[in-house]
Amino acid sequence: MFVSNGMKVSPELYQEGIELFLNEAEAIDNGNFKDWLNFMADDFAYKIPIRVTREKAAKTEFSEMASLMDETKSSLEMRILRAYSEYNWAEDPASRTRHFLTNFRASIDLDNENKLHFKMNFLLYRGKFDLPSFQFLSGERHDTITKINGEWKLLKRLILLDHATIPMNNMAIFI
Repeated sequence: MFVSNGMKVSPELYQEGIELFLNEAEAIDNGNFKDWLNFMADDFAYKIPIRVTREKAAKTEFSEMASLMDETKSSLEMRILRAYSEYNWAEDPASRTRHFLTNFRASIDLDNENKLHFKMNFLLYRGKFDLPSFQFLSGERHDTITKINGEWKLLKRLILLDHATIPMNNMAIFI
């Protein structure tokens, strides 16, 4: 898990990072998953470790061995290709999602000023079918973005869910 102790970012860089995350969330919420891939660097890593209930003295509440998702840009591309196919039964009809991102904290990487580390809280709404029921996921995201050819790209995403038990039947959505 990564947490940066880097330098504070300027208001301009802070705003650029937030705009990247909000535009990315909009692409996901609108089902534009192929567009979402364009937000990622080629070596993008996406991980959701399993939360484990442990005693207070434990070093972390998250498994270092097991994950709900441990993806790369290439594996996400395969998932997205399947999402557009007739074989995506888990998401046919598609879920309706809405990402709420808040409490942004940012720092510049100490070794590379073209990398920014962001921590943020999220709430993800998911509705399915015409049912009045819905589902929420909440947690904290640790994202690293990097500037490639003058454009900010996602380099790393670590998702720390507040849930020890996931309140949904599948994780066929993106956080």
